[in-house]
Parts: sequence; C-alpha cells; structure tokens
Amino acid sequence: MSTSNLEKIYKSLRKQSFKNLEELTQYISKKYELNRYKAAKTVFLLWKKGYIDISPSYKSFIGYIFSIDSSWYWGLLSLIFTTIMLVFYVNRPPLIYFRYVLGSLYVLYIPGATLIEALYPRGEELSPLERLALSIGLSLALVPLVGLILNYTPWGIRLEPVTISLAILSIILSTIALKRKYEYIKIIFES
Repeated sequence: MSTSNLEKIYKSLRKQSFKNLEELTQYISKKYELNRYKAAKTVFLLWKKGYIDISPSYKSFIGYIFSIDSSWYWGLLSLIFTTIMLVFYVNRPPLIYFRYVLGSLYVLYIPGATLIEALYPRGEELSPLERLALSIGLSLALVPLVGLILNYTPWGIRLEPVTISLAILSIILSTIALKRKYEYIKIIFES
C-alpha cells in the first residue's frame, strides 16, 4: 500500500474513535472494502509508519498483571495450585491419573519453563522447540538442586516439602518473568 493511500486512510481515521484494534480493523475493512487480512495489514502499516499509536492500555505493573497479556501467569498459577491439590488430596482412580500427568509437568517442565521465561522474556530470542528443550533440561537440573537443599533442612526430602518448594520456586521465577516482560513492553512502547 502506498504512502498516499495510508495518509488518506489516516485522515479518515482522525475523525473516528475506536475502543480497540478489532473495531479499527473492522472499520477499515468495511470503509475501504478490504478483507480482514488486508485491513489488519493496513493497521500494521499505519502503526509502522507512525500514523497511529497502538500502545497497551495499562499504565502500571498492577495494570499489566490484570491485563490479557499476563493470562499465561494466571494459567500457570492455577496449574500449580491444581497440581498441589491433586498431590495432597487425591489417591484413588480416576483422578489419580490427572495427578500423574500434572505431577509430571510440575516436576519435569514448569520449573525450567519459568526460569526460561525469566531469562528470556521477549519471546523471540528462542524458538518454541528451543524453549521446550531448555525447559525440560533446566527442570532436570533445578529439581535435584531443590532436593539437595531440602536434604539439609529439618523437613527432609518428602512429598510435602518437595511439592511446596517447587511451587515456591515456580511462583518466584514466574513473577520475575512477569516483571521482566512488563519492563520490556514498557521500554518498547516508550521509545
């Protein structure tokens, strides 16, 4: 799309008010008879050329925590607490099979995945396959370290202390990742 066409679209947009990108895309699609893909591409080009600003609406870290961008964090917390409840309160079929599946994820994937999210918050540094492999590998390194530390405490290496320690580790690492993602987004949209 040429710059003159983008300027023409921008001039018609200045008179309008939109709540979100979906409304903006629908407006462009209807007014200029474009399919949704081309309308979305036009919105992207308008942003890229500096005609419009599509920065996120949250103003603080608390706003970011309760935005849709941090839904991964809330999903992870609910998965951790669901796993803890299954580990402590379920020991009969058929729910015990969910305990096995979630327990395996809890030990073999989540600690490493939260560490990877904390170390690489942008998302584009690593491919999904690299993230998966590093998450499993780092989990296999972190969990024995947690066991080693627990061995020298009065609680020892038992089911309850290991489960709670892994939950604390995962929550701390995911909170660090959440904060780093917010700082990255803040830097991008302030520049």
